[in-house]
Amino acid sequence: MNNAVIINPPQPANASVIWLHGLGADGHDFESIITHFAPAVTERTRFIFPHAPLREITINMGMRMRGWYDVAAMNLTKQQDEKGIRESEQLIHTFIQTELQANITNQRIILAGFSQGGAIALHTGLRYPQSLGGIMALSTYLPLADTLVAEKRAENDNIAIFMGHGLHDPVIGVAQGQKSKEYLESLGYHVEWHKYTMEHHINMAEIADIGQWLAARLS
Repeated sequence: MNNAVIINPPQPANASVIWLHGLGADGHDFESIITHFAPAVTERTRFIFPHAPLREITINMGMRMRGWYDVAAMNLTKQQDEKGIRESEQLIHTFIQTELQANITNQRIILAGFSQGGAIALHTGLRYPQSLGGIMALSTYLPLADTLVAEKRAENDNIAIFMGHGLHDPVIGVAQGQKSKEYLESLGYHVEWHKYTMEHHINMAEIADIGQWLAARLS
C-alpha cells in the first residue's frame, strides 16, 4: 500500500485505525501522534495514514495538492464536490477491505480524520455496510448531510463518534462543527463532543482525550 504511511504495532495487530489528513497535507502529517498514546492503544493496533489523491483545488486558485475532494468556497456546504467525496469514500473502502483481509474484525476498525479527512471519515463510516469500531472527526463537519437519512446504514446506528473542535477555528468554524454534531444527534447518533482553546489544529488536551477514547474502543 504505497499510497499510505503504515505503522505496524510491536505485537500482532488485532485492531486498525485509518486516519485521514487535511487538505494540502499527506499521510505523514499525523504519524507522530501515536507516540502520545498509551501501550493499551498502540501495542496491537495498526495505524494507516493514507495519502489523498492530488487534485486541483478551486478555492486555492486551482493549485494541485492532496485533497479528499475539491473546495469551491469558504462556505463548505455550498457547491459540494459530491463526485470527489464519493470517490474518496470508495478509496477508504479499499483500505477497510485490506484490513478485513488481514483478519482485523470490522468492529475493531476505526476511521479517523482531521478537517477534510474528518469529513470523509464521517461520510464513509455512517454509510458503511458493516459495523465499525468508531469514528473520530477532528475540526470538521458533516458533508452531504442532506443525503445521510437515505444512505445511512443501520449497522452503524450505534457507532461511537468523537468530535473535537477549536473554539477559534478560522477555517471550519466551531459553529459549523456543532451544527453537524446536533444534526447527528437528531438522527439518534451518540456524539462525544469536545471544544478546545485553539484554532485549526490539534493540541495536547485533545490528544489526551483522543488517547482515552481510543483506549476505551481498543484496549
